[in-house]
Amino acid sequence: MTQTWIILGATSSMARAFARKVADQGAVVLLAGRDMDDLKRSAEDMRLRGTDARAVKFDARDAETFAPILAEADAVGGVINAAVFVGSMPPQDAIDEDPSLIDGTVMDSFTGPARFLQSLAPLMEARGAGTVVGVGSVAGDRGRIGNYVYGAAKAGFATYLSGLRNRLTRSGGHVVTVKPGFVDTAMTWDVEGMFLVASPDKVASDLMRAVEKKKNVIYTPFFWRYIMLIIRHIPEFIFKKMSI
Repeated sequence: MTQTWIILGATSSMARAFARKVADQGAVVLLAGRDMDDLKRSAEDMRLRGTDARAVKFDARDAETFAPILAEADAVGGVINAAVFVGSMPPQDAIDEDPSLIDGTVMDSFTGPARFLQSLAPLMEARGAGTVVGVGSVAGDRGRIGNYVYGAAKAGFATYLSGLRNRLTRSGGHVVTVKPGFVDTAMTWDVEGMFLVASPDKVASDLMRAVEKKKNVIYTPFFWRYIMLIIRHIPEFIFKKMSI
C-alpha cells in the first residue's frame, strides 16, 4: 500500500535526514514549509533519486496553507503519515524585552502544528492507519530560566500529542512523541553551553526505529531520558536557584 509522508518544517536538517529515510522505503514525500525555493530544490533532488517528492507550502501561522496539503495527500491515496519538525526559539532575553514574541513561538511550536494535525486526524481514521511523528524537545520537561517560553510551547505540544495518540490508537493509527536533546541544527547554532550534540542523521535514525517499533515517547539520543529524569526530580526550592 502506498505510504505518503507529510514532512512539516522540511527545510530543517533533521527533517531532511528523516525525509531521505522514508524515501528510501518508497514513500511519497510532501516537503512542506515556508521557503518554497529551498523545498523545490530538495524535491527535485529527491525525484532525481527516484522518489515521488513534492514541495508544498506550509506556514504554522497561516491556516489557509493547511487544506491544500491535506488535499494533495488525500489524492495520493494509501496511508497518510506526518512528521512535525516545526518550531521557533527566540532567545529568552529577546522575549523578555518584547513579550509579543511569545505569540509566534507558541504558534510555530505548538498551536499551528496541532491545528494541522487536528485536521489530518479524520483522514487517518478513515484509512485505519498512519503514523504521526511529533518532534518536541527536552525543554518541555521542565521550565528553565534560559528558554521557558519555548519549553512551555513544547510541553503543550507533548500533551496534545499524548491525547492525539489516545484518539488515533482506536482506529489503527499511532503517534510517536520525540524529545531531542541538543541537535546540530540552525536553531541551536547560536545557543551557548550546549553539550552532547547529536547529528541530524542520528536523530532521524532514532525516529525511524521508533516508527517501526511503534514507540510512544522517545528521547534522542537515549541518554537524555536519564538526564531529564534527574532534572525533573530536583526539588523546586533548589531548582529555582539553578541556571540550567
